Parts: sequence; structure tokens; C-alpha cells
Amino acid sequence: MDKNMKDSVIIVSGGMDSITLLYDKKDTIVLGISFDYGSNHNHNELPLARMHCERLGIPHITIDLTFIHEHFKSSLLRGADTIPDGSYSEENMKSTVVPFRNGIMLSIAAGIAESKGLTKLLIANHGGDHTIYPDCRPDFIHAMDYAVAKGTFAHLHIVAPYTNISKTDIVRRGLALGIDYAETWSCYKGGDTPCGTCSTCIERQQALHEAEALPHLSFPLPDIS
Repeated sequence: MDKNMKDSVIIVSGGMDSITLLYDKKDTIVLGISFDYGSNHNHNELPLARMHCERLGIPHITIDLTFIHEHFKSSLLRGADTIPDGSYSEENMKSTVVPFRNGIMLSIAAGIAESKGLTKLLIANHGGDHTIYPDCRPDFIHAMDYAVAKGTFAHLHIVAPYTNISKTDIVRRGLALGIDYAETWSCYKGGDTPCGTCSTCIERQQALHEAEALPHLSFPLPDIS
């Protein structure tokens, strides 16, 4: 691919969605950016983000956002015992929202992209996040896209191709790309192995099950009938 087609930075966490987007758009990506904001599972995800970028020959950096852990309120920042078990629903997952996390990350990524002469920011929010996370919804992405375009000389744009599709759709895309989802992390509790009972573990298992990707399960499939 012509090097001039490489015009993007990607926010990559090491989770299923951003790793899929990394492989999906690898020919356009100049830099992978991860953020260490002190979440329960950063130590699980971040090494995977770096590993996948290195595998693809994409430079990777991790930016320290320690202030988020110190000053923001979220169960995602307060230890495994604070993460709810059960379904991926608004009430159950509301405590895991890290206020304006994507807004902060996209703002930093925009500054980096403009500094490097790039024009696109890639982010892997998806349809299943809409009811729970305000900064994953289509209207937020649209508004943030407008803001970064107006606030940069290069008129940067946010590319969020999974905004209106499901996690199962993302998994199907990833399988077509040859991704091994055993090399991704989902559990919000952040232990040495996935708990299998928190909402993100259940959502992961449901998506893999629906996409007929059972070999990628790393713990027993719950009854989701």
C-alpha cells in the first residue's frame, strides 16, 4: 500500500473490538495509542494491545492518564469486588462508566494525529454500548467528529465504523480477518483469568457463541438461552 494512504491513529485497548478494528484498518494506521487510566483490567489489556501492534509492524505508545483513577468515580477503577455480575444492561453496567473517557482519549489522539500530519482517528465503539455509555453513542461520535474537525488545521475526522453494529457482527468480521480472540481481553474484574460472570465476560461469550466461534472461549459458556 502507498505510504501516503497511511493517515490514521487508532485508540487500541487490547479488547475484542479495538483489536478487530486494528486488523480491519491496519493498512491505514500509522500509530496505535493505548491509555493507562488505572482501570481494574489495564494490566490485562495493554500488553495485548502492544503485542498486536508489534505483530502488524505498527508503532505503539501508552499514555499515562493516572489522574482518571485518582479523581473520577467508576467501579471500573475501584477493584474487582465493585464490578457487578450479570447481564449487560443499563442499570447493571452504569457503575462501570468512566466519565467522558472516550472524549478525553479522542482529544489526546487528535492532538497527536495533528502533530504527525495525520487526518483520521479510529475508535471501536459499537452498537451494544449505546444505552450504557454516553460517549459511545452515535450523537456523541458525530459531535466529537465536528469538534475535532473544527479544532484542527487538518480538519481531522473520527472514523468509527462499528458504531451501529453489534459485537457479534464485529466478531464475525474479526474471524474473517483471522483474529484469534483468545489473544484479547474482556473481563472488567482484571484477575489472572476471566471471571466468566461479569457483564463483559457474558457479552463476550454471547458474541462468540452467536458467531459460532466457540474455540475462542477461554471459560465455560453460561446458559444464555
